Amino acid sequence: MEIFIDIVAVILGIVGLLGCILPVLPGPPCSLAGMFLLFLWGSPCAQDDITWRLLIIMLIVTVIVTVLDYVVPGWLTRVTGGTKYASRGATAGMLVGILFFPPWGMIVGAFIGALVAELYWGEKKMAQGLKAALGSFLGFLLGTGAKLAASGVMLYYIIIALIP
Repeated sequence: MEIFIDIVAVILGIVGLLGCILPVLPGPPCSLAGMFLLFLWGSPCAQDDITWRLLIIMLIVTVIVTVLDYVVPGWLTRVTGGTKYASRGATAGMLVGILFFPPWGMIVGAFIGALVAELYWGEKKMAQGLKAALGSFLGFLLGTGAKLAASGVMLYYIIIALIP
């Protein structure tokens, strides 16, 4: 049973990393679930590396990066003069980009999607649209980067806990 729990914890950690990029999956919460699973029911050596203190710290980090992922893109878009269309366009562009040109299409798609949405639906001029698209794009990168860092650290602890 311990081996099954260990495998599920690693899978949750990997799904957590994927969830940082794919908006359908909750990234850091999946990684955190893998850590909790490993700590509570995994192999006995896991309790040596994963402690309650670490779990609480990772819970706080998960909450912070999840909230920032929703707040930062919109905030940076508004700061740079953009509308809600730039944020929505960045998300749509990222999804289209990752489907057709992974992984770089995700990054380029987010920028192009924000720009096109701002120009078309936001009815902005090119200079204003570029500024708003850049703000939305930077917010997207900051949110995704923070989630990737958090999930990467949690996956690291999951793997380290499994090494005797």
